[in-house]
Amino acid sequence: MKSETKIIGWIACIVFVALSFSTISCKKSDNQPSNTDIATDYSIASNWLSIPATLSPVDIFYLYPSSWKKLNASDPMICEIDNPMMLQTAPMQFEKQATAFETVGNVYAPFYRQGDAATVLALPSAEQAILVGGIPTTNATAAFDYYIKHFNNGRPFILVGHSQGSVVLSNILSGYMKENPTVYQKMIAAYVIGCPITSAYLAQNPHLKFAEGPDDVGVIISYNTEAPNISIVNPVLSGLIGNVINPITWTSDETIATTAQGLGSFMPDSAGVFRKVPQYADARIDIAKGVLICSTAGALGAGDGGPNGIYHTFDISFYYYNLRQNAANRANIFLKKINTGQNRTSDKN
Repeated sequence: MKSETKIIGWIACIVFVALSFSTISCKKSDNQPSNTDIATDYSIASNWLSIPATLSPVDIFYLYPSSWKKLNASDPMICEIDNPMMLQTAPMQFEKQATAFETVGNVYAPFYRQGDAATVLALPSAEQAILVGGIPTTNATAAFDYYIKHFNNGRPFILVGHSQGSVVLSNILSGYMKENPTVYQKMIAAYVIGCPITSAYLAQNPHLKFAEGPDDVGVIISYNTEAPNISIVNPVLSGLIGNVINPITWTSDETIATTAQGLGSFMPDSAGVFRKVPQYADARIDIAKGVLICSTAGALGAGDGGPNGIYHTFDISFYYYNLRQNAANRANIFLKKINTGQNRTSDKN
C-alpha cells in the first residue's frame, strides 16, 4: 500500500531536462554537492514513497518529476533525501501520474535526491549532464537495484518517469540496463515522458529501442506536449529533437488523433482535485520539431498549466487513461510470451 505521507497544498511541477547524456567532467560549483556522495540507504522504508502489497504479476517502478526548489540562493543544488518540500510534493505527483499505472501493476516509488530545476537549467549543458548523472542518478539507480534484489522476485516490470524522473530513467536505461541484461529482459516497457529521447541517444545505446506501435515490448515510449505555433523555444527540449509516439493512436506519423479517439484525461477541478474527464487533449506529432502537438487544451479553457503553450505539467494527465490502457496491453502481451515460453523479442508485434 502506498505510504501515507501527508499531502500539504499544491506545488507545481518544475520543468527539468538534461541536455546531454554524456559523462563530461566539469568544475564543481561551490554549492554543488560531490557526485560521489554515498547513495541513499533504500533498506530504510521511510526512503520509499510507495512499497505496495504484491497483488499483480507485474511491477511498476516510478520516478516523480522535480518536487522541490531552492528557497535561498545559497542552498545546495541538490536536496537531501528528507527535504520537507520534496516529501510533501512527491506524493502529489504520484497521485496525478503514477496512479495511471496502479491498475496495471504494483507501483514501487523511491524518494530520491534531486537537482533544483531552475538552478540547473541555468548551467551549461555539460554541467547539467554531469549533475543529473551524479547524485540523482546514483540515488535512483541504488533504489532500482534494491527493488530488483529485494522486492521484485523475478516479476516483469514497467518503468515510468516524468521530467527529471525521466532524465534519470534514461540514465538507468543506458547504464544499469546495459550492465544487467538479464534485468533488462524483464522490462515490459519504459514510459520516459517529458524528456526528449533523441536518435543520437538511441544510436549510442543500441541495446535500447523506441516503440513503433501499441504492442511491442522492451521499448521506450516518450513524448513532450506543447500547443501549436508556440512563440518560444520549448525549455523541455532546448533545441533537441526527440522521438515521439502518439499516446492516443500509438503511431509515429503526423496524423492527428482527435479527442473523440481518446479514453479520457485526468484533470484538476476548481478545487485542484484531479478527476477523470472526457478526453481533454487531441494529439498530433510534429516530426520536424520532435514534439506532440495538442490543439484543444487552450480552446477548452481549463487550467492548462505551462507558460506560453508548454503543456509539460500535463504530459501524463492529458493522456492518463490512454497510457493506462496501453500499459495493460503491453503487460498482457509480455505475460503471454512468458506463458508460451517465448523471448520478449521472439516476434514483432
